[in-house]
Amino acid sequence: PARPSPSGGSPGLAMLSDAEQEEDFQRFVRRVDDIANLVQGLSSTDPAVREKTIAETERRLREETSKEEECKTTANRTVINTGASVRCCPLKLKLHGFLAVLEKDAKERAKQRKRNEHLANALKEKGNDAFRKGDYVLAVQRYTEGLEKLKDKQELYTNRAQAYLKLRQYEKAIGDCEWALKCNEECIKAYFLMGKANLALKHYSESRQCYEKILQIDPQKKSLFKDCMNEVNLEEKRVSDEERAMKEAYSGKLAAVSITELLQKLDRPDQNTLYYTGGIRLLTGAVKDSTEQTLFRTNNGFSILQDNEAVRRGFCAEEKTTAEVELSLSLLLLWQAVCAGNEENQRLLLSHPDVNAQLPKLLSSGLSEIQKETLALISLYSENENGRRLLVRHQDLTKWLQILMTFVSCTDTRAGSAMNILSDLVEEERFKTQCRVVFSSGVLPLFTQLLTSAKLVNQEALARCIGVMGNLCADGAIRAQMAECHECWQACLKLVDECFDVNTPTYRECLFAALGLMMNLLLESNVAIQYSAVDVSSRCMSLLEDKDGRIVTRAIGVLSRVLPASSAAVEEVVKGGVVRKMIKFLKAGGQITSSYGIKTLSICTRSNGQAQEDLVKADKRFGVLLKLLDSENETIVGNAAFCLGHCLAVPGAATSLLNSSVVMTLLKHAGGDATRTSVQKNAAVALGKLCVAEPRHIFQLRKLNGLAILNSSMKYVHSS
Repeated sequence: PARPSPSGGSPGLAMLSDAEQEEDFQRFVRRVDDIANLVQGLSSTDPAVREKTIAETERRLREETSKEEECKTTANRTVINTGASVRCCPLKLKLHGFLAVLEKDAKERAKQRKRNEHLANALKEKGNDAFRKGDYVLAVQRYTEGLEKLKDKQELYTNRAQAYLKLRQYEKAIGDCEWALKCNEECIKAYFLMGKANLALKHYSESRQCYEKILQIDPQKKSLFKDCMNEVNLEEKRVSDEERAMKEAYSGKLAAVSITELLQKLDRPDQNTLYYTGGIRLLTGAVKDSTEQTLFRTNNGFSILQDNEAVRRGFCAEEKTTAEVELSLSLLLLWQAVCAGNEENQRLLLSHPDVNAQLPKLLSSGLSEIQKETLALISLYSENENGRRLLVRHQDLTKWLQILMTFVSCTDTRAGSAMNILSDLVEEERFKTQCRVVFSSGVLPLFTQLLTSAKLVNQEALARCIGVMGNLCADGAIRAQMAECHECWQACLKLVDECFDVNTPTYRECLFAALGLMMNLLLESNVAIQYSAVDVSSRCMSLLEDKDGRIVTRAIGVLSRVLPASSAAVEEVVKGGVVRKMIKFLKAGGQITSSYGIKTLSICTRSNGQAQEDLVKADKRFGVLLKLLDSENETIVGNAAFCLGHCLAVPGAATSLLNSSVVMTLLKHAGGDATRTSVQKNAAVALGKLCVAEPRHIFQLRKLNGLAILNSSMKYVHSS
């Protein structure tokens, strides 16, 4: 947004008015541009451009000559002009001299600019050093000196604007940002700083316009834009709330008066604990809406711990007496009342060092009522994005995953509240990063213990906890640590085994979540997975008889990911009839089941002759595979073609496909434009193997003019 340059914006230009500064700057830029354009035109390899530039130079020369004549005539009209013979020289001689002067001037200016740029950069670094040390006045001075050397250096303007922001000289900061934009109209830093300065001046509309401009320049800055706009919205709401609250306070509204009076009474020193507890409970009852929340804040309600040693001592006590427990509960309830839906109050509460330090301690206190209210308070933050960011910013969440997981053993509402918080926090990348620190040493042993004690803990909470761990697997470092843990795999297997004895709905939810977790862990490849592959695959084979379709689908999914890790596991499942079972599921299953099922078959038939024979017997004339080849899902098509290609090695398999549409279907995929090249490759390989195993398919291929595609596919056949 266009704003007039502030007066006194640059100490180095203080003697000039704003209009003179602007005119001087623009004249400087135009002169540099004109000279650069003339030199570039005269050096052009294009004759037309060169001729046009010469004409323009001649025009300027005439203008200069005319001005010179006027000057000389005005200066002394009585003197005979002895230079007449020079002016009568041909124009080309003048042009040659002018160009020589122009070139010399350009070179001199380039050298001088280089020297000035070196000096300006040195002053910029000195300014940066002063800024880092917190000496913002000195930083402004150094940046100003740099601008005296090089007035069109954008970085000096934005750096000085940042220093002005620190000095709360917001108008000067805006002025420097505007100068920076004259140097570079797409300077994101200038718009960012200008937005901050406008926000400080309560120019909310202008601030939003600055941030919108950032997004227009770089659409990749969505996260920055979102954060900045959120900051503007919160600040505008805070100011509005405080203005409304002050009006009500001045009007003598009873609720407003009671908040003020109660806070004053709580300010009295050296009272007993019960006195403060009672006062805090009365204060909590007086907070009904955002007006009272704002009055609590504007009357320094959050300083109660800082200003009242008796309250602080009771809240922070390691071993709390009954009275101190009641005091702590009253504080937690008060903070819930003043922070519910009020992000400014939430920010202020978490910025208090004692609250920050005590929250994890209260969660680990073992006192159920304190834990409940602490969880309720934290939930106010975790249930919205801004609150979660406050938690991540102000709290060390390194041990929070471990602390919150312990509530899985609780049979009351604490378990659900803790899992709600975890489910929310896992959305934050910085939370995942912090979890890595003690994951192997603290989290994994506890999680393994919970899995092995599934019968004894809160199973509904355990299912959600397993789901949280599955979501944490999106972090590669966490997933790798978990997948390498042999005890974790054994605990998962134990949970699967116990599902046959415990058939309650909540336990089945644990089983469903555990299968999902195993699927995520199987994205890794390591010794622990290879070691457990046979046991995992055998448990999944048992689950294929389950009546719950969700569990069956996930069991097939685990099979599709664990079998590549072990040829022994493939042999065991083939002996167990996996091919026949997969064909049954593929006939009736949905897309997800089909995707897992055909992947399982492709793995089994790739290297196991018995699996190939079983598939030819179970899928008469390849009816199921041909149907899958017509799927719109490229993964399913690719695996179906892969599987078919392997099974054509079985005697009679290729012959059974005569008079079918298989050649046309494979040809369509081999010459198609699927985004996955594996689809074309697998279809081409299958087509080649089909014609090799049963040459009569070549006649159909000729009719479809597909020999060229077959020839191109032979390289795949020989390499497969």
